[in-house]
Amino acid sequence: MQTDTFIAAHPLLNAASSSASPTATPPRQRRKQARPQELLDAALALFVERGFAATRSEEVAARAGVSKGTLYRYYPSKEELFKAVVRNSLAIHIADSASQVALHTGSSADLLRRVMGDWLCQVGQGALGGICKIMLAEAGNFPELAQFYMDEVILPTHQVLGALLRRGIDQGEFRAVPVDETVNVLIGPMLHMILFKQAFGPHQLQGPSIDPPAVLAVHLDLLLRGLCHPQGMTSSSLTPPIPPLTKECSR
Repeated sequence: MQTDTFIAAHPLLNAASSSASPTATPPRQRRKQARPQELLDAALALFVERGFAATRSEEVAARAGVSKGTLYRYYPSKEELFKAVVRNSLAIHIADSASQVALHTGSSADLLRRVMGDWLCQVGQGALGGICKIMLAEAGNFPELAQFYMDEVILPTHQVLGALLRRGIDQGEFRAVPVDETVNVLIGPMLHMILFKQAFGPHQLQGPSIDPPAVLAVHLDLLLRGLCHPQGMTSSSLTPPIPPLTKECSR
């Protein structure tokens, strides 16, 4: 959304939108406006806990504190509810990453660190990573949802990372590596960490532990040493700072 369109759409940011005193929204109206997001939050939590197949619509409605009929008023099927969860979570993060790539004016190495660090924080370390696990586990039983996930998440993610790599190549910062294959090299460790956290994280198991920020830092260090032209290597471009994780991201 363009900045002027965003401002025009929000009266609090648009001084010319109204000269009248603001009118408080009645509590019932505020509750109604918040209900779709409450349903999506409840659905995400249950999908991650139980998987798509095992989650029942009435359980989502109960957790959100509404009737099953109210749920269907907003989302007419469990499939549509799942799609809305994906569109309002993962798809938004992908769009944000695409904007970062399109607007970035600095080095491609810094851009790569930022995009991958944001994904680790926003997806890899939270409940959203559970959606990745669900699709890998249940795609065979729900081919229509699998194609939806391919169209809304996997393909756009590949496009964003591919555009980032091509940017670095075109600017002479990266070597002319095979882009599609390199995108898969980028995604592999991130996906591994997400699945490890979702599968083993909830349990107190004895075994190797994973420090995701440290793993990502090492991964990007190794990758950038292979990507960058030797003549373009500097200490700053090859020093991978550990992506900061806030308390909210670390839950």
